[in-house]
Amino acid sequence: MALLTGFFSLGNTTLADSLTLHSGWQFSKYGSNEWLPAVVPGTVHQDLIAQGKLPDPFYGMNEDEIQWVEDEDWLYRTSFTLTEEQLAHQEIFLVFEGLDTYADVSLNGACILKADNMFVGYRVPVKHFLRKGENKLLVSFRSPLREAMPQWETNGFIYPAANDHRAERVSIFTRKAPYSYGWDWGIRMVTCGIWRPVRLEFAGQAVIEDYFVCQESVTSSRAEVDNRLEINNLSNQIQEAQVKITCTYGQERSRMIEQAVSLQPGVNTVSLPLNIESPHLWMPNGWGEAALYDFHASVTIDGKTVACKQHQIGLRSIRVVQEKDSLGMSFYFEVNGIPMFAKGTNLIPSDALLPRVTRERYVCLLEDVQAAHMNMIRVWGGGVYEDDALYEEADKRGILVWQDFMFACTPYPHDPAFLKQVSEEAVYNIKRLRNHASLAMWCGNNEVSEGMKYWGWKKKYGTEIYQQLADGYDILFRRLLPEKVKELDPGRFYLESSPYEANWGRPNTWKNGDSHNWGIWYGQKPFESLDAEIPRFMSEFGFQSFPEMKTIHSFASPEDYNMESPVMNAHQKSSIGNFLIKKTMGLYYRVPEKFEDLVYLGLVLQGQGMRQGMEAHRRNRPYCMGSLIWQLNDSWPVVSWSAIDYYGNWKALHYQSRRAFAPVLVDAVREGDKLKYYVMSDVLKTKDIVLQIELTDFKGKVLRRHQVKGELPVNSSALFYEEDWNSAFAACDTTTSFIHMTLKGAHDRQVLSDEVYYPVRPKAQHLPQAKINCKIKKKNGACELTLKSDQLARDVFIEIPVQGVRFSDNFFDLLPGVSRKILITSGDGSPLEDVSVHIRQLSDISYTEN
Repeated sequence: MALLTGFFSLGNTTLADSLTLHSGWQFSKYGSNEWLPAVVPGTVHQDLIAQGKLPDPFYGMNEDEIQWVEDEDWLYRTSFTLTEEQLAHQEIFLVFEGLDTYADVSLNGACILKADNMFVGYRVPVKHFLRKGENKLLVSFRSPLREAMPQWETNGFIYPAANDHRAERVSIFTRKAPYSYGWDWGIRMVTCGIWRPVRLEFAGQAVIEDYFVCQESVTSSRAEVDNRLEINNLSNQIQEAQVKITCTYGQERSRMIEQAVSLQPGVNTVSLPLNIESPHLWMPNGWGEAALYDFHASVTIDGKTVACKQHQIGLRSIRVVQEKDSLGMSFYFEVNGIPMFAKGTNLIPSDALLPRVTRERYVCLLEDVQAAHMNMIRVWGGGVYEDDALYEEADKRGILVWQDFMFACTPYPHDPAFLKQVSEEAVYNIKRLRNHASLAMWCGNNEVSEGMKYWGWKKKYGTEIYQQLADGYDILFRRLLPEKVKELDPGRFYLESSPYEANWGRPNTWKNGDSHNWGIWYGQKPFESLDAEIPRFMSEFGFQSFPEMKTIHSFASPEDYNMESPVMNAHQKSSIGNFLIKKTMGLYYRVPEKFEDLVYLGLVLQGQGMRQGMEAHRRNRPYCMGSLIWQLNDSWPVVSWSAIDYYGNWKALHYQSRRAFAPVLVDAVREGDKLKYYVMSDVLKTKDIVLQIELTDFKGKVLRRHQVKGELPVNSSALFYEEDWNSAFAACDTTTSFIHMTLKGAHDRQVLSDEVYYPVRPKAQHLPQAKINCKIKKKNGACELTLKSDQLARDVFIEIPVQGVRFSDNFFDLLPGVSRKILITSGDGSPLEDVSVHIRQLSDISYTEN
């Protein structure tokens, strides 16, 4: 048995010959002798649902009805036919890219593999077990719950894995996606199955086991790369070979290097350095092209190419700057020598049933990230190391990836067997992901260090057990993982734990490294706290909302439309969730009576509140150099912190993220008795600009207008203008007026930013019942709306009953007399049929008295 060590997806490896084993599968509960059709890749839950043995887990209270599955053992079998010609190959490998999790694999009566880690792939030489004609393959999965019970029963204490939603918290003993055991936004669905592709690979005289394009030095004038290959000579004799590397960019002439090597039997390491003059640098989203070179490696023996492998490589330098300064310790990303403000989000797995996540879904999600002007995603440590497709799409779009190892929110064991599993997992995933231009850093875990310091574990467990936990922490996160990163991915930054800084509300918070701020949630603080609690880098902060009504329809009936109904509570995993949504809503809005209005206003609240934090972070650069919201997506239809719901619908938060992360943004904020106007820019060139400031009432009458000239700041934030607060709103009613800010190029008159500022909270405003005129036109399979109103319409929300549609804009303020065109397209590119359009605005809501 051997672990896969490099890329093995067909998109990155050219295979001489292979046979995909995805057809003819059957599955059975152990001991039942009832065999039913199965889909591979897949999970037992998907197969049970398809066969009518399980209800839809996401609907109603059905989560309770599926829990029995995790306690059973399951069998999967298939057969395949091989020809004499196929069997004549030098070697044949059986490749499993992912087995979830404890599995014995038998081939023609021989046990060829014992798997115990969901996060690795396996590649087993099987030629001697294969036959001409029919071959039988059986994968026997053991219950991950029962498999780990002996460890749980003999451990002597229960680990504080609070997100494991079962009394027997065995999740920490198993190298399996933690979120599948439950989370504070997640359904408990402890899966098993062949969750990633499986195939046979037919090899000739040699195979390239791994190809690492090590970027030793990259500048705008020269890139020095070392092409490091592991070549397995499958013969028992020395073979003379030619190893060739070609490097191509677009239509440019290829660069090539070739070397003669003597391949010893077994694995050989070969190094071929290559220099590229004046390289096209890979740039982050918003800064230029995410340029990718095609690197191709081949091995030729006796004039015949016997093995090849290729990668798309972005040439760039990424440095994480973590340095002591007079204020504490910095934390920021420098790309190609330029400090970058990280605008982004945290990614969780996109489905509770992982094989449902297709490349198309990754494409859609990364397009959404790019559209919101983000340049970074954090792959969070309670999920999975994502499929190659995610990183490939991030490469194409200039999205940096902060990659956690899969450890979150609890200490972990450190016995020899567990450490061996983690070591193999680290080797496998570092080698699999290290060629990606998007991969910016590795992080040992999510919040374990903070938990060790501040979550009361020492008091709970006592000194002796706490010391065991601390010893395990040191071994895993200060020794094993950083050593593997240093060995296999030299030059890539490793962070022991996120956050580096103590969490919200503690002494000296916000001065060092990255921070998680849960003050506006678990701390129940107002959004204004985000203006004061400024970290060096915000890697998590969030506030919840319900998804919109069409998503709620997918898991609930009208009789369930109450925030405290059993079904709604089953889809609200945070202990204070619904209470806190209403409590915070009451600070800024009058609380609605109807459930549908609560849902709408909750979306608005989440978007507006989180935007306040994003803008505060950008205003305060370079002290603060990153803002990653929690969280981007959902793994099922649920009440959560997400910006995009399970079906791909953008919540108000994602639209507000797009506005807050715009390349150029003008932002007004009250500071004491001053109204200050900041200009935030990620643009790398300056230009002359003009800021027009108009004090306007809700009917569109301009009460005051003036202009301020200046220069656009370069890749920074600057105070552009300030005025006395009382003077700014002199002789006007602050409950019926706002400031309209338009930032333009002084010469080309290009609009760089167009924003509004309201002097009072929405619940103090006297909003008009604006009549919105809406014209609808079908256009090339899309739907175009033209909206106009003579009065201000705040937080306009356009709804149509189709999941995953895209709006060119939504959750916006329709200014008086200003026409807005909104284009609506389907999520999958198919033509939109006739759909009903419903438009809400803030003044439509009926309220109870607070």
